[in-house]
Amino acid sequence: MGDSDAIDGLAARHARLREAAARDPQPGHAARDARLAALERLLRENAPAIAAAISADFGHRSPHETQLLELFPSLEGIRHARSHLKAWMRPQRRAVSLWFLPGRARVLLQPLGVVGIIVPWNYPLYLAVGPLTAALAAGNRAMVKMSEFTPAFSALFAELCDKYFTADCDAVVAVVQGDAGVAQAFSRLPFGHLLFTGSTRVGYSVMRAAADNLTPVTLELGGKSPAILGPGYSLEKFAERVMVGKTMNAGQTCIAPDYVLVPAGQARAFIDAARKVVDACYPDILHTPDYSSIIGERHYRRLVGLIEDARGQGAEAVPLSAAAESDAATRRMPPVALLNVNDAMQVMQEEIFGPLLPVLGYRDLDEAIAYVNARPNPLALYYFDDDRGRIDRVLAQTLTGGVTINDTILHVAQDNLPFGGVGESGKGHYHGFEGFETFSKKKAVFFQSRLSGIGLFNPPYGRLFERMVKFLIR
Repeated sequence: MGDSDAIDGLAARHARLREAAARDPQPGHAARDARLAALERLLRENAPAIAAAISADFGHRSPHETQLLELFPSLEGIRHARSHLKAWMRPQRRAVSLWFLPGRARVLLQPLGVVGIIVPWNYPLYLAVGPLTAALAAGNRAMVKMSEFTPAFSALFAELCDKYFTADCDAVVAVVQGDAGVAQAFSRLPFGHLLFTGSTRVGYSVMRAAADNLTPVTLELGGKSPAILGPGYSLEKFAERVMVGKTMNAGQTCIAPDYVLVPAGQARAFIDAARKVVDACYPDILHTPDYSSIIGERHYRRLVGLIEDARGQGAEAVPLSAAAESDAATRRMPPVALLNVNDAMQVMQEEIFGPLLPVLGYRDLDEAIAYVNARPNPLALYYFDDDRGRIDRVLAQTLTGGVTINDTILHVAQDNLPFGGVGESGKGHYHGFEGFETFSKKKAVFFQSRLSGIGLFNPPYGRLFERMVKFLIR
């Protein structure tokens, strides 16, 4: 299907889903669980083909990374939703004000109908299945727009949805492929909710398009996520956890450490420790199957341009691997540290999304906190320290999407924690119950009692009314 044909067919596919939602606006637990079970079978029975398709899109994507970073959390998210679904679906009891007793209050969480999900290229499985799990658990139908930069996986995922949602795929899940024009048209559809994962720049466009229909949006964006080495914490352990988080998917992760802040005078020591970690994990980084390629030529050239721009303005680029040079043919880019960076450099103005790591020093913790707070709110923050007081200071004095203490990345894998940014790093949350809640309407319901005395406040208002109101607002 051509992109123009895809755009022309969007409204029809959306209408088909809305008709299906209207026929069954409140699916019961059995129906929702069956859809989640189908999604789980899709993943389990096609894991090798999924990993191969994603690798083909990247040029090379470590199959072990796909298993660990995409397949495992996707399956865990489905397992978590299925095990908690009955509890999530129950009406929530709420307290009633003394003056309205013996009335009762409840909150019902109802499906929104049809929700839209826009998937990025960097984790095309996990960032499709995670939101889709929440949407199906909440009883919705879903349209999923895949990234044009992962055509092999996108085609496979569409084919698998057709197979596993056999009753009528478009009546439950519709998978859409196509370019940026298709994505723009997709954003303008009147969804009950729209979840977008991608860059902050595109997030602005998605929110503007959704506003035409007053479509509520969840924006999972990015930003520059810092890793801070606290005073006295093991530099070697810090370097290990930062570099493991940074080199996952060759740094093409929205919550990868974007830059590090270390106590003044420790930058060179950090670089030495980081290089040992990289060489131990990837002894032949240009050829090992464990290290992934940069997704495409445009992104590869962008990263090379960031290094050249930084060097041109006085930064020092220090290889963090025995293989100092990148391989343009395979788009294998070993990690590089950048010293003497400043805010005028592009690498400090935009999310890096690759294996480049600026290293900055700070004189005291107040200065490190001030540095983070002077910039847009990051999607993630990583702080390494054994001192509970300093940890609490960092948590209290910074505003970020999420935090992992003494490690990186891992907060995203906790299904009982909400995931989402703040400010330029995002809007709204999902994962676990928060995902179920995001894709639901929280309907407030008050049940009046037959014993209610509310009629005493009916007009015409007289002295009894005045005495009662005076007592209420005393």
